Amino acid sequence: MLIWIGFFVVLILALWIFRGILLPFVVGAALAYLLNPLVAQLQKWRFSRGWATAVVLLSVLAIIISIFVMLLPMVATQVLGLVQRLPGYAVDLEALARRWAPELNQWLGPERAAQVQRTMSDMLGQLVGLVGVVTSEIVNSGMTLISVIGFAIFTPVVTFYLLLDWQGMVRGVHDLLPRKHRPEILGILRDIDSSMAGVIRGQGGVLLIDAVFYATALSLVGLNFGLAVGLIAGFLSFIPYVGFGVGLALSVGIAIVQFWPNWWMVAVVFGIFMGWQFIEGNVLYPKLVSSSININPVWLMFALLAFGALFGFLGLLLAVPLAAIGGVLVRYGVRKYKGSSLYLGSTHGGHGGNPTA
Repeated sequence: MLIWIGFFVVLILALWIFRGILLPFVVGAALAYLLNPLVAQLQKWRFSRGWATAVVLLSVLAIIISIFVMLLPMVATQVLGLVQRLPGYAVDLEALARRWAPELNQWLGPERAAQVQRTMSDMLGQLVGLVGVVTSEIVNSGMTLISVIGFAIFTPVVTFYLLLDWQGMVRGVHDLLPRKHRPEILGILRDIDSSMAGVIRGQGGVLLIDAVFYATALSLVGLNFGLAVGLIAGFLSFIPYVGFGVGLALSVGIAIVQFWPNWWMVAVVFGIFMGWQFIEGNVLYPKLVSSSININPVWLMFALLAFGALFGFLGLLLAVPLAAIGGVLVRYGVRKYKGSSLYLGSTHGGHGGNPTA
């Protein structure tokens, strides 16, 4: 237990010390972990490890660059347009609320109607402020042109060499394990691998499916900036309920201003999010992620906020994988504790004893 706890503490300390240079290595390691099954499959088809790594990595890079070239101008235009137009949408919504004030006064009474208007104004102000903060953080995050170019160059190189030597690294770790405890440690590592697969492959797949669905559905119904709102909702879905909540608030607010007084279109936009949330919770997560992560959403949100505050964008990337690893180690510690004489009592320490004591 002390070894595992010490390892986890050293890992967090190393992340803190080297947080400024770790981004390409973290992304490269995640890509290597994600692509290793494809490389292994090509090896089964008589490819050498080097050729299999080169073919898989070049294919993935070609796909990413093609999507980047095709979609970047349109996405950038929509995102910048949304950021510029958002204060105007807030003003329009407030104007509509004032127009509905007499009906609200009759329905709710003057005091409650005024409270609803104040709450709506506060929410709109907070949303606009949040977008401004996020935009300024992105601008001031230090991702200059040189760092972006460095990231784009180093990440594929790191991924290539990790993929090339993946089997050797696995054998090296296996050989270093103490022989007496090797089966137990391998069991823990298998649990960690299962959790990481759920995080990187399962949850990553859900995130991409969410982004594609929201962007496509909102664009098809004619919502202004539907592509940008859909991508924002999809890519924020790695934080439980945040992607859904932000996307729903943005899309319904824009729909009210754009389609008013056609409430059917507002209902369609609302139905897109509610219907997909049901499908995601009952079909996508059970199929792609299942219980492999096995972390309470509250702890997951805490991990995201804590690691984001400590390490910035790198912390957001690492929060869910580290929370998954931490969850595996905590469950292992609980199992060991429940099998110990401290939990069972001195008469249950494996030496017989009275079972009724």
